[in-house]
Order: sequence, then structure tokens, then C-alpha cells
Amino acid sequence: MNEQLSRQNIVLSPTQGRAVHFRGLGARFLIDGALSGGGFALVEHPIDPRSLASPFHTHSNEDEYSYILAGEVGLQVGEQVIAGHPGDLVFKPRGVGHAFWNATDRPAVMLEIISPAGFERYFAEIAPLINREGGPDLAAMSELRQRYGLQVDPESTPTLIERYGLIASK
Repeated sequence: MNEQLSRQNIVLSPTQGRAVHFRGLGARFLIDGALSGGGFALVEHPIDPRSLASPFHTHSNEDEYSYILAGEVGLQVGEQVIAGHPGDLVFKPRGVGHAFWNATDRPAVMLEIISPAGFERYFAEIAPLINREGGPDLAAMSELRQRYGLQVDPESTPTLIERYGLIASK
């Protein structure tokens, strides 16, 4: 181990790390591609109660592994729908559509491993496009999704909101 490393260089406390929040989903960046040599990224996702964290979408370039830390997270991977509980690990391979949400009245937290790294930057880039004054910049969001090889099914949003009793975010 490099003698230059100290505890503060290798330990990230619960209050550290850059974070963004939009439409009921948070993203706290724990390990990015620069730190992992591009192999993977690790992102913590707090999910607000009754929130659709992500509509049905498909990644072209990366696999995702979702580890449930707290609460209950609903997930659809392909045609399979599950309720993830603390300790569950859900594999979402590239090329397979998926969505996730929190249908309970309590917050949920999910740890996301993204492999290879790179997609973690999407969350940092889309947050200001969604949270901007005057409403989301839909054209810029579409360009961003295209750049990251992400196909989103916007028609899944009302169906998921109705089916799981979620609150439509503004």
C-alpha cells in the first residue's frame, strides 16, 4: 500500500461525496471511473417515499447491480417485477430494460454498481437539466440520453405511477 495514503484518503464518511437530487431520486457519488480505473462506479441512491426513481429504460453500454440497503425498492427487469429488500442484489444487464421505484411511505436506499464506469456522470449532468427554473430542458435531456446510449420509454411513467400508487414528481 502506498505510504502516502491516509485514512482520510481511503474512507468516505456518510456525509462526504458529491450528491445531486431530482424527481425523488438522489445520487451520491462514492467511487467514480477515475478512482476505479474505469472498471466500475459506485453510486448511492436515496429514493423518496412514493417516488418513481426511473421510468423503464435500457442501457447500451453498462451493466448495473443494485444492492438494497434500506427500505423496499420495486424493480422491473425485463418482464420480471420484484420487491427488493435490504440485502437483496438485483442484476440489470445492459440491453435489458428496467425501472425502479419506492412504493412505500418510508425512504429507501440502494447502492448501485455500474460497470464499466462512465454512466455515473449522467446523474450529475441530468440533475441541472431537470431542476432548472422554468422546468426541465427536454431537448438537452434527450441529447444527454443519446450521448450515454440510454433509451427511455416515457410512456412507462404514467403506467408505473398508477400501478404502484406513486406520486408524480414535478
